[in-house]
Amino acid sequence: MRTLLLSLGLAMFVPAAHAATPDCANASDQAGMTACAAAQYKQADAALNAAYKQASARLKDDKDQHQRLVAAQRAWIAFRDAECAFKTGLAEGGSAYPMLLAQCQAALTEQRTAALQAHMKCEEGSLDCAIPNE
Repeated sequence: MRTLLLSLGLAMFVPAAHAATPDCANASDQAGMTACAAAQYKQADAALNAAYKQASARLKDDKDQHQRLVAAQRAWIAFRDAECAFKTGLAEGGSAYPMLLAQCQAALTEQRTAALQAHMKCEEGSLDCAIPNE
């Protein structure tokens, strides 16, 4: 019985949460702009994870290069977090800070995704190829 009541109670909040999704093209208040920035970062992070998984899979037979990829990715995450903390530091504590942080994280994440994808597009005979073609 408690499970049924809990389920019904949660179901009442789902439509409200869905209706509260902002129109990012026309977001005009801080909460909406922050939600849109967070959604952009979430989308960028999902694309990065997909590119990283693809790169990792392509290096499965090269243990040394795979370890270099892992090290580079960990270092890049530390860089992204430090860079965004620096870039947004003067806004920390303000209402725009979460939006600015998410925007920074999204932009750098999109750049990293593009870099990983470029690493996977080696030209024939390239000597600086990090991730060989399949």
